Amino acid sequence: MKEGLHPEWHAEARVTCACGNTWVTGSTVAEIKTDVCSACHPFYTGEQRIVDTEGQVDRFLKRLQAREQIIAAQEEELEAGISPDLPISELEIGSRNENILIEAGIETAGDVLAKLEESGDEGLLIIKGFGAKGLVTLKKNMRARGFELPEG
Repeated sequence: MKEGLHPEWHAEARVTCACGNTWVTGSTVAEIKTDVCSACHPFYTGEQRIVDTEGQVDRFLKRLQAREQIIAAQEEELEAGISPDLPISELEIGSRNENILIEAGIETAGDVLAKLEESGDEGLLIIKGFGAKGLVTLKKNMRARGFELPEG
């Protein structure tokens, strides 16, 4: 066997855990530091504790919080989209149909809903220049925004 091939053996190597527990063992290293031991490991202690490796738990919680903020913003946007004060121009029905409705005094989504409640589709179709295709587009875009339209 070659001389100097094996590392130096320390029969009294001291092991120190992050929890403060220490003990002596044999090792090729004189001092060993560890994060968990049998005195603090959840398996042995029976307590639920998250061992955070390199901030993974913090990163996860940040992503979870960001997700909740995005969902809240989407809900606010959806609620703003179905507001009766939404201008007709936001419904993307075309400038011609938009101008015709504005001239007839219908400027918001609430006005459209009131007209549909009052006299159904005929209430909009009797407006000069506003036809069936414009009505279909208007109703389709309002439903896409989340409005509940009356039958008729």
